[in-house]
Amino acid sequence: MEQCPTESSKYVGIGATIFFTGIFAFLAGAYALQTVFNNLWIAGPLGFVWGLMIFNLDRYIVSSMRKEKTSWREWKTATPRLLLAILISIVIAKPLEMKIFEKEINAELKIMEQQTISLQEQEIKSRFVPERERLNEEIGSLKNEIDQKTTVRDDLDRIAREEADGTGGTMRKNAGPIYKIKKNDADKADQELKDLEIKYGLLIQEKLTALDGNQTRLQNELDALAHQALDGPAARLEALNRLTAKSDAVWWANWFVILLFIAVETAPVFVKLISSAGPYDHLLKSEEHGFDVNHLESIARENANKKKSNETLPDSEIQFLRDRLDVRLNRS
Repeated sequence: MEQCPTESSKYVGIGATIFFTGIFAFLAGAYALQTVFNNLWIAGPLGFVWGLMIFNLDRYIVSSMRKEKTSWREWKTATPRLLLAILISIVIAKPLEMKIFEKEINAELKIMEQQTISLQEQEIKSRFVPERERLNEEIGSLKNEIDQKTTVRDDLDRIAREEADGTGGTMRKNAGPIYKIKKNDADKADQELKDLEIKYGLLIQEKLTALDGNQTRLQNELDALAHQALDGPAARLEALNRLTAKSDAVWWANWFVILLFIAVETAPVFVKLISSAGPYDHLLKSEEHGFDVNHLESIARENANKKKSNETLPDSEIQFLRDRLDVRLNRS
């Protein structure tokens, strides 16, 4: 670069872009790790290491590119580097997107927490519903039998009373044998009702006690339910996805952020592709060519020395050795 002062501005710009990409990677990594460890003293150094790794990777991507004689060969060489740069930009952009939309994500996390709590409560309640429904059905069935027996008793009592006052039955106002029979039937039904109320009253009380126990156990499990706040990176990613699905504005803003980082990350590669070969590229190619020439010369010299030192061998062995050495030289 000292021999190519006209190229300094181009490569300073490329280097600055790579440097700031490393800065963004550091900030993104530190923020993402902060949501995991909730400790700045851990997230900061690890984020710094992440930024250095991205900086070094970007530097390698750009510095390993060479200007070729034809553009299609340059694009063929640059395509894997472009794909890697796009992948890096997406990885860097995602934590910064979560930071940009932090307020909206926090609001969505509250909704997600409430939905999670509601689902947990429903799951707990669903385990107690069958028993509660069974107890209520049994209590209702017992009460229904008592009500039916009460209706029968009341009907028999009304028939006996109408027989006594002459408004029903034989329509005679007296307390004759027919009334006594009807009165005995009503008294018998009344006694059966009382016995049934005593018997079923105990069963109903037992089932009401079991129902109260069911409700108590349900309430105890609901009270013991741990309401953990959602604040991890996975939850925040889920919240961001929900926001982009619900709002077109957030969806477009999210993609603009991603495209911005893709543009920043791939800019150095595109600059190398679209710029014409300059003095720096020619000097670099001359330097690398000189190294290759010296390397081939060294191998050729070693081959010549080896051939000369083995001239005493039979002609067939000398030819075999020369052929093998020439093959190795051509491969080099």
